[in-house]
Amino acid sequence: MDPDSAAVSVTTSAAPAPRGHYSQARIAGDLVFTAGLGPLDPETREIVGPGDAAEQTRQVFRNLSAILAEAGCGLADVVKVTAFLQNADRDWDGYDSVFPEFFTPPYPARLTAGADLGEILVEIEVIAHRPAPTRS
Repeated sequence: MDPDSAAVSVTTSAAPAPRGHYSQARIAGDLVFTAGLGPLDPETREIVGPGDAAEQTRQVFRNLSAILAEAGCGLADVVKVTAFLQNADRDWDGYDSVFPEFFTPPYPARLTAGADLGEILVEIEVIAHRPAPTRS
């Protein structure tokens, strides 16, 4: 990855490969923008935790963590979370309960909305701020 270029694509086999024409993430300056990810196992591409919003949220954050690591940062660097829930009334508590497993205060800013997600309950994208490289 060339951090000085205008925008760099991020790809890792530790997260599900895109099903269409998009990048897992893009780095622009010191920001990382991920694609929206669902709760897919990176190897089998099967949905993890069918019917369980908490387990699906955990899998999405594991996938996002792998992409962010490839980009040179981590979940601690996330400044914004955008999430979509299949059924906000039913899935909110499971989804929200998982955040303290992956984030500590101050929590990232967050938008959560309902959406038709087909067979999955949760889809999440994040924006992260990459730490400045250390100079030796």
